[in-house]
Amino acid sequence: MRFAKQKGGAGALEAHHERTKEKYASNPNINTERSKYNFHIVKPTTSYKRESDNRITAAGCRTRKDSIRFIDTLITASPEFFKGKKREEVKAFFQTAVDFLSRKIDKDNIFAATVHLDEKTPHMHLCFTPITNDGRLSAKDIIGNRVQLTKWQDDFFAHMVKQFPDLERGESASKTGRRHIPTRVFKQAANLSKQAKDINVLLADINPLNAGKRKEEIRTKLNKFFPSMEKLEPLLKKYGRELALLEQENSSLEKKLDATKPSVKAQLEAGKQQQEIIFLRQFYDSVPEEYKTAYRASQQKQSPSQQR
Repeated sequence: MRFAKQKGGAGALEAHHERTKEKYASNPNINTERSKYNFHIVKPTTSYKRESDNRITAAGCRTRKDSIRFIDTLITASPEFFKGKKREEVKAFFQTAVDFLSRKIDKDNIFAATVHLDEKTPHMHLCFTPITNDGRLSAKDIIGNRVQLTKWQDDFFAHMVKQFPDLERGESASKTGRRHIPTRVFKQAANLSKQAKDINVLLADINPLNAGKRKEEIRTKLNKFFPSMEKLEPLLKKYGRELALLEQENSSLEKKLDATKPSVKAQLEAGKQQQEIIFLRQFYDSVPEEYKTAYRASQQKQSPSQQR
């Protein structure tokens, strides 16, 4: 269970949760042919913004420009946990999670709970407005600090394991001192890694007969790759320590005999994702300088401020 605070409009987030777009270029893991199997446990009656605004107004909450207006909560488990489970069992899992949150935050504050079955692992996005019992809008009071967040996780696991005894509690961040790496980091890396591998094939295929055509093809693909890589790089630096730990853990976990254990499998999968990131960095460093120079020159021509 992970919380993400939302301050302003929720257009892009709502479009993702409610699957209102035809294509999701930023998330290639979505299989739109399976989107018809997604379902709601709590279905919003209007837009996310109006849902949260209506609750804030009805409660008479005082707000500021930087107020947290709703919380986007992600609920999931490992792919192995869901393997072989029927739709009714999957629905029961997420309904049990909604029951937990309904008691903790007041069910009337929940305005959306959408289950996605069109990605690799079933998961639910549950959105609620953080209104306290005495009518204040306060994410701080509802969610709390790091110590309280750990208690949230402990209470959530205790609630879920009663009905699903095969669940395992993940290692607490309060013990590891490690921040959670957002899923989007790995998804962006996987998408870029695919692009990089395609470019590598072209680089290896250059010869005197096709050099001109092949170089132009590579330049076109790199001009698409470079901006996305530049956006990802700050995130890789931000979570550098956590990514390095994943790499170390993956090496030791592969030697364990009990690699079928769900918690070990999940960590191995994360380690494989980390390998994609290592490959990306190695690829970027190996790109011939002529392509990087050409890209920088094209960017300078497009930027009037840089020309001045």
